[in-house]
Amino acid sequence: MPYLSPARWQARIYPGHLSLMSTVRADLRTDLAGFGEDLVETATLCVSEIAANSIEHTRSGERGGRVLRALFESEPGVLRLVVVDDGTRESAPEIPIHRTGQEWLSAERGRGLLMVESLADRWGSYPVVPLPFCSDLGTAVWAEFVLGGGER
Repeated sequence: MPYLSPARWQARIYPGHLSLMSTVRADLRTDLAGFGEDLVETATLCVSEIAANSIEHTRSGERGGRVLRALFESEPGVLRLVVVDDGTRESAPEIPIHRTGQEWLSAERGRGLLMVESLADRWGSYPVVPLPFCSDLGTAVWAEFVLGGGER
């Protein structure tokens, strides 16, 4: 498998509006043209959930807010998708681990990060600036996908 240059994809910045999610998904599909359909669809679902959480739970969803989407090879054969938000608000996305079975059946929200966890080979988050007094400057949420046979 050929090495994917870190400069292969330019980062994309989007206004923090949920109405633009179709553009976020379409751009990712364009950027991943030539990769296997399973990878493209899996990454598209993940970017949709991560970006929507960023818009809903951070300052990215406020007036003038933005989200940044980046793609790169984090190590040979591993594609990393990253979404960076504009910083914290009062709410933050998290996996709701304290729900009962009945609550899960009737819940209308809270499954996005569970979906990312089940679809990605690895995922996580980190502060944009890793200093305690800078925690409100933004968070990068990432998902990685191991490139299998047939990927380029």
